[in-house]
Amino acid sequence: MSGPAIDPSRYRHRDVVPIRRALVSVSDKHGLVELAGALADAGVEIVSTGSTANVIRTAGYSVLEVGEVTGYPESLDGRVRTLHPTIHSGLLADLRLESHEAQLAEQGIAPFELVVSNLYPFVETVASGAVGDAVIEQIDIGGPAMVRASAKNHANVAIVTSPADYPQVVKALTLGGTTLAQRQRLAAKAFAHTAAYDAAVAAWFAANVGLTADPDALPDRLLVTAGKRADLRYGENAHQRAGLYPSEGGAGIAQAEQLNGKEMSYNNYVDADAAVRAAYDFATPAIAIIKHANPCGIATADDIAAAHAAAHACDPVSAYGGVIASNRTITAAAAESIAPIFTEVVVAPDFEPEALAILTAKKNLRVLRLPDGFARTSLELKQLSGGWLVQDADQRFTPFADWTLVAGPAADEATAADLEFAWRASRAVKSNGILLASGGASVGVGMGQVNRVDSCRLAVERAGDRAAGSVAASDAFFPFADGAQILLDAGVRAIVQPGGSIRDEEVIAAARAAGATMYFTGERHFFH
Repeated sequence: MSGPAIDPSRYRHRDVVPIRRALVSVSDKHGLVELAGALADAGVEIVSTGSTANVIRTAGYSVLEVGEVTGYPESLDGRVRTLHPTIHSGLLADLRLESHEAQLAEQGIAPFELVVSNLYPFVETVASGAVGDAVIEQIDIGGPAMVRASAKNHANVAIVTSPADYPQVVKALTLGGTTLAQRQRLAAKAFAHTAAYDAAVAAWFAANVGLTADPDALPDRLLVTAGKRADLRYGENAHQRAGLYPSEGGAGIAQAEQLNGKEMSYNNYVDADAAVRAAYDFATPAIAIIKHANPCGIATADDIAAAHAAAHACDPVSAYGGVIASNRTITAAAAESIAPIFTEVVVAPDFEPEALAILTAKKNLRVLRLPDGFARTSLELKQLSGGWLVQDADQRFTPFADWTLVAGPAADEATAADLEFAWRASRAVKSNGILLASGGASVGVGMGQVNRVDSCRLAVERAGDRAAGSVAASDAFFPFADGAQILLDAGVRAIVQPGGSIRDEEVIAAARAAGATMYFTGERHFFH
């Protein structure tokens, strides 16, 4: 099916369109009274619906209910309000065409030059934890129809979907009307608004009803909706543009509240996300210090101040200018531990008042508070040329009880705790990843090397004397015994790794010869 054939010679040019009649129906009432006052002062006839009309009328401004225009009352608990030919003819009439103008006159219908509409709070309702019919009732029907009709007919109608655009409407009233360029920009925003809304609805159905026969399958269609919250100074480098686009309904680092410091950069956000990802891998109080998306130190402890001290001790040189994430409220003691160290960002679920006073005394230190209900996404996206890769987020850790002892004596309680810590912490290390740990803290990290031998050397070098007596985790199996041998020669007493190499027996033999303990987990934690 296609629309009617277009004859360009039929169209009369319209640039500035005076605003004489406006249809106003909004869920978000911010700025509504002020806008209604400006419209009324300019002599604009206001047509409205339900609660929007009540707000305008209560403020003392004249308003026509939609039912007075259509002769048909709102019905079905408000499900049917604006879905009427009298309304949509006024929205869709293209007054560049004499025939449309004549039809309106014949039918006694007045056109609209302005529509102000934002949609039911579907995303907010889902975010509140609502389910079932409570969510379904927030699927707007009439609103998107009005918005799309007006946006299509932007040659004649200005469509406003955000209170942020009310000031330009007020200004247009003083300038004789809206311009074509202005209406085009507003139409583009309107179509983006309805597209994001529909995507949110579709995503909810996919998650709660399912679009595939297999409930465990990935969705058949990837739906990503995000509005720009901020332009960043630049991207990874000064010549790259960058912006922050929080996902609709998200509750992660993109929605964090900045409490102090310079504006966040692209790299700050990347490192803050990596730090939060690492800290929240632990149920106990944990600190992760990240630089260039790799850990300088990770530690757990009974309190968050001790965790920070232990994490910082792993690699104080690299921690300079790093990003710190905590999975607990930052205490005054933790803030005192952090404050003397040059740090770019501190992010946590909350901050004690005294801690906040200590940290905000450093005017350039960026302090971020995670949103209420912080949650990591269950799916991860990675862009590649021409499309996207999607995978389940790596949030599974095989417990110690399910590991297989393949060499040496069984770990005692303290060693087992360190091995479990090292195994979880190793997931935050870019592959090939090796992490040495002792006492619930990393003591040496080897990351991002193109072979595991170099990662082992780097981890041992950074640990120094602390390598002796530590435990080690490898994010993937040792393809040869040489990497494991570097760890054993440095005095590592226990190693955890996935296993699965064709040369596993050689690696196991090296551990046995050194009298070291080795466990296989049967899972790996690559991180690229």
